[in-house]
Amino acid sequence: MRGLTAPLDPQLGQERPLRILIATDAWTPQVNGVVRTLETLRSELLRMGHDVRMITPELFSTVPMPTYPEIKLAIFPGSKVRRIMNAYGADTVHIATEGPIGLAVRRYCRLRGIRFTTSFHTRFPEYVHARFGVPTSWSYAALRWFHNPSSAVMVATHSLKDELHARGFFNLRLWSRGVDVELFKPRPKDCLDLPRPIWLYVGRVAVEKNVESFLALDLPGTKLIIGDGPMLTELKVKFPAAHFTGPKFGEELARYYSASDVFVFPSKTDTFGLVILEALASGIPVAAYPVQGPLDVIGEAPVGALDEDLARACARALTVSGADAREFAMNFSWEACTRQFLSNLSPQRPEAATVPGP
Repeated sequence: MRGLTAPLDPQLGQERPLRILIATDAWTPQVNGVVRTLETLRSELLRMGHDVRMITPELFSTVPMPTYPEIKLAIFPGSKVRRIMNAYGADTVHIATEGPIGLAVRRYCRLRGIRFTTSFHTRFPEYVHARFGVPTSWSYAALRWFHNPSSAVMVATHSLKDELHARGFFNLRLWSRGVDVELFKPRPKDCLDLPRPIWLYVGRVAVEKNVESFLALDLPGTKLIIGDGPMLTELKVKFPAAHFTGPKFGEELARYYSASDVFVFPSKTDTFGLVILEALASGIPVAAYPVQGPLDVIGEAPVGALDEDLARACARALTVSGADAREFAMNFSWEACTRQFLSNLSPQRPEAATVPGP
């Protein structure tokens, strides 16, 4: 199936801009890789001249998600979703998340025979299992139901594509990630007056991110934690020697990256790890486990250290050249990633003869 890199205007014979509808349950003020990816995607699409309509929790009454109060879930979004989609007249529809908004848009498309694409950002089966003990097989069955009717399921890496294919997912397409190399770049390190080396973690402070395993390491210098989440208060009490800043954004966040010495990525469940690219672009080597995400981004490149012993990975990463890390990150462009996203999209083609079930 050919994607929508930008269809030709039949009268002008030129590429015309698209009307792209993107539905997501993950949006500001959440701070995570999915939100940053979608914000940057929207900016790039607009820069390219496309029209973008976002359906986000900001448009609805919401309730806090259990155990994740900073995540707001839309309450009964179906009727408003219908009004928005009827009025907008999108050329193509992309569903980024599997929450209430994603479900409402999916149902609208299925009932009207409208083709849509989805993306697989988060390992919810592993997260739900870690928090509530629900078997991952149950959650993956629900995700197959959600994603398999789409004309393309976009995933960030080859290894995730292979894994989901083995789990029975169809129509898998690659959609990689990029990094803003103008924002995240090497800067002076003197903005942090902390004992060195400075070991930095950026991300959600939650059980599935495995932050506690990093904080428990016997490392010299300072452990610096940037982010918020349900385990923040508990870990502050348990590890009083670590520095917890809360969430940071933009230039301030970029300064924290560049002022650190090693970026530590303890997660074993992330599908990509956008923060890895941000660290590398800042000239900071990465220490991580040799799991999907770090393996896909770093692989054998000499820009960090991957080891089942995270302390050993940290020690090795400390010897890596920051200049090599920066040079490696320059290969990742958001423009290229956005064009890849566009090539995966599908046009709306309502099938008037049949109305699929939900």
